[in-house]
Amino acid sequence: MNTFGERVLAAQSKPLTACGLKTLQLNLGYRCTMACKHCHVSAGPDRKESMDRETAEMAVSVLKAHDIDTLDLTGGAPELNPSFRRLVRQAKSTGKKIIVRTNLTVFFERGMEDLPEFYRDHDVDIIASLPHYTAASVDRVRGEGAFGKSIASLRRLNDLGYGAGGDARQLHLVYNPPGAFLPSSQAALEEQYRGELLSAFDIVFDRLYAFANMPLGRFGDFLLRTHTYEHYMAMMEKAFNPGTLDHLMCRSLLSVGWDGTLYDCDFNQVRGLTADTGAAPPHLSRFDYDTLSTRRIVTGGHCFVCAAGQGST
Repeated sequence: MNTFGERVLAAQSKPLTACGLKTLQLNLGYRCTMACKHCHVSAGPDRKESMDRETAEMAVSVLKAHDIDTLDLTGGAPELNPSFRRLVRQAKSTGKKIIVRTNLTVFFERGMEDLPEFYRDHDVDIIASLPHYTAASVDRVRGEGAFGKSIASLRRLNDLGYGAGGDARQLHLVYNPPGAFLPSSQAALEEQYRGELLSAFDIVFDRLYAFANMPLGRFGDFLLRTHTYEHYMAMMEKAFNPGTLDHLMCRSLLSVGWDGTLYDCDFNQVRGLTADTGAAPPHLSRFDYDTLSTRRIVTGGHCFVCAAGQGST
């Protein structure tokens, strides 16, 4: 048993298990318009992994057949997948909620200029990565000019009714620390973001999510290169908060890799830790709702990051 599993047992006397299945998260591939320093999948312009149409349509069939509330599309930049728009249209026909995790700068790519309107027309909620509210911090992590493009995209989304506080056209932002430390209070960060973005750019949004950086992908490489990996993980273990366990994303989410393989989360996908479904290999083509809704969550040392401090929930 790994150390995280031992800490879970000490906190609640039973292993971590799923408590239903409300969100189906599809990783549509690792290709991205950027190569962010904290990216846990090491996404970038040269990555070739991409979910094919058959697997995407299989996911839509699962949505139609089961009591799953939300389709969550991620990457890389999910919009770069050739089947992306077809998938969104088909998913909309199921009546389920659709979330897209976007980097905002993708709207400036050729053929992607109308994405904000496409999202509006298909009732897509948006979770947008914005590591900070200052140009220097964002460009240092995501590349020169990324902040300016992100602000322009957020303004366009606001003009289309996103971020106005209603049930439809929700716009959420994601903060990641610029280094090897836990984020400060999510509530305090949200207040800072609201004030800075409103006063400087007249931008509004619905919620801010603050996530600690996973010791995987490029950020993991950074920790190893700077000989700070052990220190970072010790800090995460020390900050373990049993109060986060009931609300961890893996408890109600199933992650589908670009090739259809099933995982408990996108982070386990990077580690190659497949979901415990009793099938070998666990794949979307063998989807079993009842088994997946009560499965044992496969854990590793990286899980301490999700359960540290205020948690990644």
